[in-house]
Order: sequence, then structure tokens, then C-alpha cells
Amino acid sequence: MTPLESKSINFLLADDHSLIRQGVVFIIEEMELDCEIYQASNLHQTLEFINKFPIDIAIIDANFPDGNSLNVLPEIKKISPDTKILIFTGIDEGPQSLKYLTAGANGFLSKMNDEEEIKDAILKMVNSGAYISPITQALLIDSIRNPAVSNPLLLLTERELQIAKMYAEGQGNLEIANSLDIKQNTVSTLKKRIFDKLEIENIVELIELIKDHQ
Repeated sequence: MTPLESKSINFLLADDHSLIRQGVVFIIEEMELDCEIYQASNLHQTLEFINKFPIDIAIIDANFPDGNSLNVLPEIKKISPDTKILIFTGIDEGPQSLKYLTAGANGFLSKMNDEEEIKDAILKMVNSGAYISPITQALLIDSIRNPAVSNPLLLLTERELQIAKMYAEGQGNLEIANSLDIKQNTVSTLKKRIFDKLEIENIVELIELIKDHQ
């Protein structure tokens, strides 16, 4: 990517909290970049700006009242392939960052970072079009060595994955037992094993995992 510092940069700040957006505006202004800054408070507005303006860098929160940005990243990339996306969020960086990078983000930054780290991330987005924190770098290396880091469903056996999908479809123990011609207590045992392997506590979390990784 050609460095953008030599030309005016169009930023889009998308966050439902105006104080967060204003804080990022102050940081960008301190960096003395030649830029235009647009602001969106929800995902609908975010897509409107992406459609309307040539956005160079979009700094987007993960969660909004009208949805999760994970679901619109592919659409943003389809509308504007050259737009570089930095997810700027309060959610745990951990394995979450890999999900967003896989969906099309070019960087992932925690709001818990200090101002200098935020400036560094923005500058890297400007100059190279990407920002990968040390935590995410380590996760990427781990995911190459162990794909289950980025897709925990790979920890499941074929039968466990089959049953997990049946639970996610809304089937209960009796239905699953009858469909697979096995005992209900066997289904219950496999359910516990699935939850333990995936480190989840309920069906809602299971549904989210399957939706994210299928």
C-alpha cells in the first residue's frame, strides 16, 4: 500500500458513544494528519458513509445497538475494497481479534490501550494499511500451529460436531437421541463434553460459535 501521509486521508469513526469518537478525533488531530473525519453512530450510518465517500481508513467498534460489525465487514470490503478497517473495541482481544481479521478487518485494537499505542496503531494503518498488536501476532502464530485456536469447533469429533449442530438447530436431547438411535444419557454426556471442549456454558454461546465458524 502506498503511504497515505502525502495525501489527504478520509477517516470514518464508527462508534455509538460520541465521547469515544471525540477522543479519537483529538488523537488524530494531535497527529497533524491532513485528513477529513466522518463520524457514524451505528452500522447503518457506517454503510451509508462507505457508499457515499471514498473512505481510506474506517475505525469501527465491534458492537452497536443495531448489530455486530463482524457481520458487515464483508459488505464493507465488497463496497470499498481499498478501505482499511481498524476494529477499535472494548471486547477482549484474545481469540476475538482473529475472527475480525478473518472477516476482513486490517487491524484490531483494544480501547484499553494508552494514547501512544492508539496513535501507533493509526499511524501503521496510514502507512502500511494494517495494525497487528503483539497479542494478535502471537495468536496468529498459534493458529498456524494449532488451527483450533481460531476455530475451536476443530476440537470436536465428527459425532460431537454433528450433535452440536443439532443443538444449535433447536433440537433437544430426546430428538437427538431418536435421530441418532442412541440413548439420552449418551447425548447428555456428549453435550457436557462439547461444552467442556469449547469452554462454553449454554446453547446461546454454542449457536454463536457455530455461526461464526461455519
